[in-house]
Order: sequence, then C-alpha cells, then structure tokens
Amino acid sequence: MQRLYDFLRRHPAGVDCFWALVVLGVSIVSDKNPGTRVNGTDNLALILPVVVLLCGVIALRRRAPEKMLLLAVALGVAQLALDVSTTPADFAFLVIIYTVAATGARWASRTALITGLSAAPLAQLRWADGELSMGTLIAVTVFQTVPFALAWVMGDSVRTRRAYFAQLEERNARLEKEREAQAKVAVAAERARIARELHDVVAHNVSVMVVQADGAAYVLDTAPDQAKNALETISSTGRQALAEMRRLLGVLRTGEHKEAGEYVPQPDVQQIEDLVEQCRTSGLPVDFKVEGTPRQLPSGVELTAYRIVQEALTNTRKHGGPNAGASVRLVYFDDGLGLLIEDDGKGAPHELYEEGGFDGQGHGMIGMRERVGMVGGTLDAGPRPGGGFRISALLPLKPAN
Repeated sequence: MQRLYDFLRRHPAGVDCFWALVVLGVSIVSDKNPGTRVNGTDNLALILPVVVLLCGVIALRRRAPEKMLLLAVALGVAQLALDVSTTPADFAFLVIIYTVAATGARWASRTALITGLSAAPLAQLRWADGELSMGTLIAVTVFQTVPFALAWVMGDSVRTRRAYFAQLEERNARLEKEREAQAKVAVAAERARIARELHDVVAHNVSVMVVQADGAAYVLDTAPDQAKNALETISSTGRQALAEMRRLLGVLRTGEHKEAGEYVPQPDVQQIEDLVEQCRTSGLPVDFKVEGTPRQLPSGVELTAYRIVQEALTNTRKHGGPNAGASVRLVYFDDGLGLLIEDDGKGAPHELYEEGGFDGQGHGMIGMRERVGMVGGTLDAGPRPGGGFRISALLPLKPAN
C-alpha cells in the first residue's frame, strides 16, 4: 500500500489524467439517453466538447492552474449561453477552484472564489424550476453554493499550511547557518585563547631556560656553584612549564578548569611577585612596586595582568640586550588596575608592536592586545623617549559590554 501511495505522489499528472478519464466516462454514460434530459439542450455536438474540455481542465490543473481556471470560466459562460445544463463533468469547477486557491496566483484565487460563489445563482437563473417556491429556490441555491465555498476554503488552507511549513524550513535553515557561524566563531576564539596561553607559557619559561643554560655553559668551568644554581633554575622552570601545560591540556580535555590535583590554578596578580623573582634569578634585574590597596579582582583581569607582565619581561630578555633592567608597577585604582612595565634595553623592533609581527614573530604583542580587549581595557606599547621599551595597560574591574 505504501508503494502505491509513493508511486501516486511521484506521478501527480498521471493521477489527474486518470480522474479526468473517470469523469469523462461517467459524463458519457449519464448522457447516453439525451431524451431524458429535463433542462438544457439535447444536442451532443454542443454537450460533448464542453464535457471533454472540462475533463481537460482536471487533467492539466497542476501544470497550468491559472489557464485552466480561465478555460473553466469560459466553458461555464458557454454552458449558460448555449443552454448546456450541468453534467458530471462540471465537477471540474470544484477541482480547479481548489487547485487555484492552493497553488495559483492571488488574482486567480480571488477570481476562483468569485466565480464559485456566482455559479449556483447563475445556474438557477438560467435553468430555474418554476414549480419551486422562492424560499425553496433560495435554499437550493445556497446548498449548491456551499461546495464551491468549501473547495476554495480547503485550497486556501492548504496554501496557508504550505507557506507556514516553508517559513519553518527557511527559519530552520537560517538558524542552522547561524549556529554554524557561531560555532566557527567559537572555535576561532578558542584557538586564539589556546594560542595565547601556549605562547605565554612556552615563550616565558623557555626563554628563562635558554638564558640559564647559556649562563651555566659560560661559567661551568670557572664557577661550578653558579652553574649548579643555573641548572636548578632550569629544572624548576621546566617543572613549572610542564605544570602549566598540564593545566592547559586538562582544560582542553574536560572543558573546565580544575583547581586541585594534577592541574595548577590559573596565574593571578599575587603570583606576579614570584614571576619577578624568577626573572631576577635568571639574571634580569627587575624593580617591582605595588601602589594602592591590593584586593581581589575578577579572574579574567587577574590572568590578563599576569600574562602582560610575563610577556613584557620575556620581551625584555629577548630584545633588551645583556645589560637591560626592567621595572614593574601595579597600581590599584577604584575602578581598575594599572600596569606599567618598562626597561632600559635596546627595545623591540617596531614591527613587533606596530604591525603585529613578521615571519612568525610578534604573537606575544598580539596576544596582549587580545587579552586586554577581552576585558575591555586599553594597552599602549612602544619605545621610551630615553631608550628602552614601555608597556602600559589599564584593566577595568567591570567586564566589557
């Protein structure tokens, strides 16, 4: 049964032709005794063309609904003018009214409604039964008009339903595209976040390890104790880097930050002092001061402040030269946290802070700007008037809207 239903849905034109032949056969059988006709002409030469054309309306209703409506209206007028009374083929009027209301143009739908409502009154005027009273005649007219009205209402309901489902499909498609776009944006943001974290962790710790390794190699023969201290610094720095890498990998695997166990907490402002001490141990003189009243800050501001200081000191080691020194200032305002990191070294190439990097360099500065932008802050980076490099940032306590 399902196969038959699917077959019929795949061949709607064939179904229409089948019903057109059925109506044609019924009309021919009903008119085989023309002498029995009560109203209208008995001339088969007039009746047969009208019946055949009305059946053609049924067969072609899906392919050209507007044209078939106009043909049906013309045939109705011809029936009135030539005195060809109703036959079973007039069922085509109900079919074409339904079809046009469901799938035709709006003007055709309105025309079908007006024609359908006018058909029964015109038929009663043309072939009125003189034996019926006025009340009965009106009742019969109304009764004959109801099928035409119902055919139009059913067709218009189908049109509305199809439009509703089409709107739902369009909305679903639009929402699906929006979800895909949002997912791409989320993936890009997550990639940028991971890249910033990896850069900050790897660049800082590896630079410390490289400096200590070079120092250890230089004094290995002349000052074994200093070389030993450098190796211990390399070891502790490597362990710290591994701990932060485990934290990052844990976030990637679980999608959440773990505060205990295998993964260490996110760095905060309180750990900046440890960071400064680590830089001092690695041979970079750093002056560290805190102004204002220290207090708990939003976690995003805490992490951003730590990473800015970390990246700034890393850049000093990389670009400041062998005798460079640095200073770090943390200023607690009522509505934010100020950072000022300066060094007296050679300074970084302008491509790193003006154009965002070249040949794979400068990603740290890009990451700093992204971090500050995410918390709604401002960042200024560039050479100092007296030499060296300066990075200043203002991080608001309220998140960006």
